Amino acid sequence: MSLFAYQFTKDLVDWYESEQRDLPWRRSRDPYRIWISEVMLQQTRVDTVIPYYENFLKKFPTLPALANAHEDEVLKAWEGLGYYSRARNLHGAVKEIAASYDGIVPNDPDKFRELKGVGPYTGGAVMSIAYDFKEPAVDGNVMRVLSRVLYITEDISKQKTRKQFEEHVREYLEMTEPSKFNQALMELGALICKPKKPDCNQCPVSKLCVAREKGVVEQLPIKAKKAKPKDQQVSCAVIVDENERVLIEQRPKEGLLAGLWQFPAVLGQADDLSSVLNDQYKLDLPLQKESDVFKHVFSHLKWEVSVYTGTITTEEEHQGVWVNKHEFQSYSFPVVYQKIAKHYLDGDSSSLLINVGRMLSISSLVLCVPNS
Repeated sequence: MSLFAYQFTKDLVDWYESEQRDLPWRRSRDPYRIWISEVMLQQTRVDTVIPYYENFLKKFPTLPALANAHEDEVLKAWEGLGYYSRARNLHGAVKEIAASYDGIVPNDPDKFRELKGVGPYTGGAVMSIAYDFKEPAVDGNVMRVLSRVLYITEDISKQKTRKQFEEHVREYLEMTEPSKFNQALMELGALICKPKKPDCNQCPVSKLCVAREKGVVEQLPIKAKKAKPKDQQVSCAVIVDENERVLIEQRPKEGLLAGLWQFPAVLGQADDLSSVLNDQYKLDLPLQKESDVFKHVFSHLKWEVSVYTGTITTEEEHQGVWVNKHEFQSYSFPVVYQKIAKHYLDGDSSSLLINVGRMLSISSLVLCVPNS
């Protein structure tokens, strides 16, 4: 055991014990609850996660409750968090636990990592926090802290660099409580050792930090730049019928926003949209282009969404799924739909809402995004 490793772990854990935030998932050692929090926290801010976490556990307070739920219920509870594959993987994994482990999260790191969607970080976090296994939990916060403290200049996006961080953490875990140490590293990265303007004067391990000594704290970690998101033009239809219903459809079970609901849309222009409406729903009607254009950025795509509206006044049965405004609450829509729906429903400048309301006396319209 090196003097550095001893001092680093002691100073860090001492700081954590006195300065840690009171977060709802830290009030329990229940692996199910810890697991949910770790999945939700991936690529999402703590302040955003807290109300989702609390609501999710009200709906699914135990692992069997989540395992027995329909996927649509799970996606609805996840609605707004984004990265919906996290929810589907979590749901699939708890179903496997219910079937193979009597509804109890396995007290075995190897078996836990075999579950759907459980990667090295999630596995290490849940096993160390819930069961105190000496398992590293290396996320972006941890890599940022250690790259600065230890002056690691390799690209953190590379797998071999992550392995290097994991080896260092394993060494430190031999001399402290895994649950506290792993959370302390994450907490330090979240509160003090931030990507920009880190508060080195408040850092409990600043005297051990090589990057601070060299004056290069904000130059680390080193990470390759991601490719620029690809631009995509989206044309979307809001179709209202004589019964004050709107046409919706479910996205494919695989791919972007899988399994969520949307309104008819295409990658392309108005002509492409009209063709889809005609071919899939036997709808041949004039579409009016609205002036509003909405943008939404994913990690690899950037959508520019144009809105087209249309109304049906014939008393005949239409193909597809038609829902009224009260039924919308039962369907899971991505954030982009919610934002645009709010604009049309609550905004004072929506000519679309006014015009359709005059024609059909309804006041509920939403927007859509395409399959891709």
